[in-house]
Amino acid sequence: MSAIRTNGSLKLVATLVAALALVAGACSSGGDEETGGESTDVSGAIKTGGDMVYALEAETSGGFCFSDSQLAISGMMVTRSIYDLLTVPAEGGGFAPYLLESLESNDTADSWTLKLREDVKFHDGTDLDSTVLKNNIDAWLGRYPARPSLFGVFVLEPIDTVEIVDDLTVEITTKVPWPAFPAYLYGGSRLGIMGQAQLDDPDNCDKNLIGTGPFKLEEWVINDKMVTTRNEDYWATDDDGNQLPYLDSLTFVPVPDSQVRVNGLLAGEYDVIMTAAAPATENLNEEAEAGSVSLYQTTVNAEVNNLMFNHARPPFDDQGAREAAILAMDQETRDEVVTFNLFGQANGPFPPGAPGYLEDSGWPEYDLEKAKELVADYEARTGQPLDFSYLHGNDEESIRSASFNQQQFEAAGMKVNMQTREQATLISEALGTEWDMMAFRNFPAGTPDGNYVWWISDSPVNFPRMNSPEIDALLNEGRSELDEARALEIYEEVNRKLNEGSHFLWTDWVQWTIASQPDISGILGPTLPDGQQPGLGLSTGHATVGLHYTE
Repeated sequence: MSAIRTNGSLKLVATLVAALALVAGACSSGGDEETGGESTDVSGAIKTGGDMVYALEAETSGGFCFSDSQLAISGMMVTRSIYDLLTVPAEGGGFAPYLLESLESNDTADSWTLKLREDVKFHDGTDLDSTVLKNNIDAWLGRYPARPSLFGVFVLEPIDTVEIVDDLTVEITTKVPWPAFPAYLYGGSRLGIMGQAQLDDPDNCDKNLIGTGPFKLEEWVINDKMVTTRNEDYWATDDDGNQLPYLDSLTFVPVPDSQVRVNGLLAGEYDVIMTAAAPATENLNEEAEAGSVSLYQTTVNAEVNNLMFNHARPPFDDQGAREAAILAMDQETRDEVVTFNLFGQANGPFPPGAPGYLEDSGWPEYDLEKAKELVADYEARTGQPLDFSYLHGNDEESIRSASFNQQQFEAAGMKVNMQTREQATLISEALGTEWDMMAFRNFPAGTPDGNYVWWISDSPVNFPRMNSPEIDALLNEGRSELDEARALEIYEEVNRKLNEGSHFLWTDWVQWTIASQPDISGILGPTLPDGQQPGLGLSTGHATVGLHYTE
């Protein structure tokens, strides 16, 4: 048996990523420019106790019943606090056992042994054992009678059998070799392990939150606050044997406007905030230079901001229409005007330093005249104007970005019907087909196979409804490829094919900023149980178990 693994070629090259990570000079408590992330060592002594308020960018609609929840990054942050995940990202680019004591596979990566930690209890005092674990996994797969599954049936479709070995051990076999399986157990912070009582609650599974995590739900007032308190029986300790978590309470508040979050931080109303908005980031960089706040910033495992085309209906069922929109976007001007040259122009789904990234990915340069020609050609061929709806977020940053994009499209002769939506509503609408173009943030790059469900034909979360037999074949080959060099070649070809088909309009890489009061540290969390350091990325949230004040 071999220990927890992913393809070596699918690991981040940390030093290369660091050079491109845009880490601010004021990283909180010991920033490490060699790795592009914060050191887990603290500059001052850890102060145990205290209450902290964390401002998130949105409320989570749909709740936290993980067999059918829809979680953006704000929901991921709550998940990392109330629940534990079976695996978590590690600094080297792979995934480490977390709620699991060990995860082992056979040499062909189609048989996996999951062993739980001993003496772990849920917040209601019940034990975590292999039966509860199997029931959670079965619920993800749509095989647990008390719990329907919205997406897990497809996302985890390669899972064949789930069998209990003993009180703490479960054996999983997969239909095909699946070296990225440890990443799927993490699930992008979307697969917290629920207590049996929550799992079996038909009416309140989404809000009767029972996990094993460092914090317990105390109060949840939708669109106002979620108060969580210290789990006194939490199983984990830090390197010095101190009981985790350090805080007495952690309160999450949804604050959609990024500048309001910044102002609240500076006024002392909030202790920690997160943002990926350019104006807020620029403001926070200035405040960090003045010593007013501490920052952790990174593009490790970065998502990519993009405009999705709905391939299922006109006008973007036509590749010429998609090409017209892509060529009409002046990326250099957009980079300057919209993102203040902070984030970097995207040319594909994989950011610099990540597996699959190509400096020359076939992404075309801005060509307004060619875009105009394609618009005219579309109208001549179809007898219809090239007009479309454009859905985007209702926060100030999304509106500002969309306004620039609209000007670009209309300069090429297109007509654009702008429509604003709340973040959670965008996810729901993307599942349908009554839209033409939509602004989205997606595709974290730690494990390329993690994007399988977003791009494979007939997937319920293939939001653009794209259908490419060539891309399907590459994704299926890459999923089961054990040879590292070949796996890298496959995902580079996926990058090229996505651009050849004009399937997305890439705009910029996502840089997350976590800003906090100067006396707060532990953003990434303590050393992981197996001795590895936590992953440096923020695209799927971060642990809160290590948050603390310093003396």
